[in-house]
Amino acid sequence: MACLSRYHHHHHPRGATWLSSPDEMLQHCPLSAHHRRLRDDDAEPIYLPSLSSAYRIFPVYAMGAPDPTPEPELDGPDPIWNAVRDEAKLEAEKEPILSSFLYASILAHDCLEQALAFVAANRLQNPTLLATQLMDIFCNVILHDKAIQRSIRLDVQAFKDRDPACLSYCSALLYMKGYHALQVHRVAHTLWHQGRKVLALALQSRVSEVFGVDIHPAAKIGEGILLDHGTGVVIGETAIVGNRVSLMHGVTLGGTGKEIGDRHPKVGEGALIGASATILGNIKIGEGAMIAAGSLVLKDVPPHCIAAGIPAKVISGLQEHDPSLTMKHDATKDFFTHVATNFRDEKPNASR
Repeated sequence: MACLSRYHHHHHPRGATWLSSPDEMLQHCPLSAHHRRLRDDDAEPIYLPSLSSAYRIFPVYAMGAPDPTPEPELDGPDPIWNAVRDEAKLEAEKEPILSSFLYASILAHDCLEQALAFVAANRLQNPTLLATQLMDIFCNVILHDKAIQRSIRLDVQAFKDRDPACLSYCSALLYMKGYHALQVHRVAHTLWHQGRKVLALALQSRVSEVFGVDIHPAAKIGEGILLDHGTGVVIGETAIVGNRVSLMHGVTLGGTGKEIGDRHPKVGEGALIGASATILGNIKIGEGAMIAAGSLVLKDVPPHCIAAGIPAKVISGLQEHDPSLTMKHDATKDFFTHVATNFRDEKPNASR
């Protein structure tokens, strides 16, 4: 898998790292899978190591498969990155006006990690937080963290598999702000646990301003996650989101007051959280559960159940093992019958 070796760069005399252009970035951080000098005129040439067999091909979460099979330890190409590059080349041929953008964002880079860092840095930059600084931060974290390297691939696979509006891996990497917000959170989460909390909070703030997604850096988020649209998603400090979860826009995983400590929801693997659902407090959403759009959840939801309403009630079981993979929000006839019966029974008598 390309570009998972050490991140080498030149340092500014004052200690800061500056990459003033994509060309300079490529000179200083080529990240090849083979031994080679960074520059022929270096007094002390630096060589990049070849890839170890410890780097693995990502497992694909297929739409109908609840659990990934163990991935083999193999040297070889990165199928996600290969697909992204092939798609970018085709798009550049179809839309020549975008060729420079596609080259700078994807084709000029040696790996998914580097391209993601470039795209996210340019989306989040402002006059006082430069894209070169952000890219340096992202590369330093991602290229030293195998878990993030795995997660960015499983997440882009989730977008491609579960979001019908996601046309390609390339479009997820370039345009899906839910994907961007999620990956920057992964960087911020690592920085938070490294003790660099001010920087982590600065990244959270920029993501909130630019993408409208507010995830506390301490929140724990699994892999294979879909943030569909992303707009309005709020995830609190002590929240935990399991693997293969899908969250629609406007979802809140929040607290219930000013208490400190463990105070946010825990969402089990394979759960599907509908648009504008609000889940409050230190409660558990079971594995494979589905929370209907617009629901207010204040109590635990058992695994593989549907919860709906304000406040939410468990209304039926689910046949799907992981509703987050099938993304079936449509209700059955039994569901509507159940809701209509409850409405009739609970409706106050006008004569009273």
